Amino acid sequence: MINVVFLGTNSALKDRLSLLPGITVLFAMNYKDVVRVCKQAVSSTGSNNCVILYEKRSLNEDITAITYLRKKRPNGYLILMADIIDNSERSSYLSSGINDTLALNASISEIAQKLEFIRKKKEQLFANQTSKEQILTFQIPLWKRIFDVVFSSVSLIVLSPVFLLTAIAIKLESKGPIWYTSKRVGSNYKIFDFLKFRSMYVDADKRLKEFEKLNQYSDDSADDDSHVQSSSTMASEEDVMLISDDFIISERELSSQRAIQQKNAFVKLENDPRITRVGRFIRKYSIDELPQLVNILKGDMSVVGNRPLPLYEAELLTDDESIDRFIAPAGLTGLWQVEKRGDSGKLSADERKQLDITYGRTYSFALDMKIIFRTLTAFVQKENV
Repeated sequence: MINVVFLGTNSALKDRLSLLPGITVLFAMNYKDVVRVCKQAVSSTGSNNCVILYEKRSLNEDITAITYLRKKRPNGYLILMADIIDNSERSSYLSSGINDTLALNASISEIAQKLEFIRKKKEQLFANQTSKEQILTFQIPLWKRIFDVVFSSVSLIVLSPVFLLTAIAIKLESKGPIWYTSKRVGSNYKIFDFLKFRSMYVDADKRLKEFEKLNQYSDDSADDDSHVQSSSTMASEEDVMLISDDFIISERELSSQRAIQQKNAFVKLENDPRITRVGRFIRKYSIDELPQLVNILKGDMSVVGNRPLPLYEAELLTDDESIDRFIAPAGLTGLWQVEKRGDSGKLSADERKQLDITYGRTYSFALDMKIIFRTLTAFVQKENV
């Protein structure tokens, strides 16, 4: 059984809904009243499924109402009743939470067929709505949060002398702030201010382009603009050619180069010349990461998790598989870190991403303790990271 609620003013449609065989349609006065009516229907029928038939009005008014209904009834199934929906409007309605559409002048049999389909497929349809809401409202498990608070609080007190000495050393060697703050992406794509001791010169970010050839994870097949310009001569007759003010390139070649750019989402320079002498020391012993204990105490990060990605890296990891890495919190240490610490080998961008995905899908208390133990036993890094 499913509960059906209608919100609208079309009297002819109301009459047809009242004549639906074997289905009682409840009528709401406004979009906030829909929530009350749904709760009333659920309590009387015992079925938690609620189909909301929403009559189209103006776009702005509708988006406000649909967003509210999706928030209050996350497992509801919303059907937009409308005669005409522009292509520009369609995407707005879908992104706000509409699941399906029906013509405003739909016959009794057409409406009944739609509701019967929803009734038969309700386990699948309503389960999909619930799973989407769970992804959007993912929260760190209680055991993990308790461990994070205790660990970070004790560590901040015990390591306070190290904080003081490091701050003095950074100030004495080079001009600039003690802390380095950058925007990073954690679980649920939440953006936060990521803290580290500054280990580079103050103009390091501006000089990144100068040293991109040193990137350990760059694909050697990614060439410069001269390659782009000459690619037109290698294109076949069947290729679609794209012409700009600066170059001519085939559509196939452009797609290939964009794929290479996505592979190079991770940036790491070998023997990075931007790092100060103090910076090399604190990086070798992971002292530069200690301010992240504050992030952990605030709830932005966890002791164990995935690498907190910069925005420019996170925006390239939006495929279905990569999303799984964002259901785990950003961490001070993690699978990716312990797999490479004390090892002179290099991890490719794909290997790093796969380790993050693995942790996001499988993390547990036992795995966290194992990673912490491996981190402590491999504390001294052999890489200048």
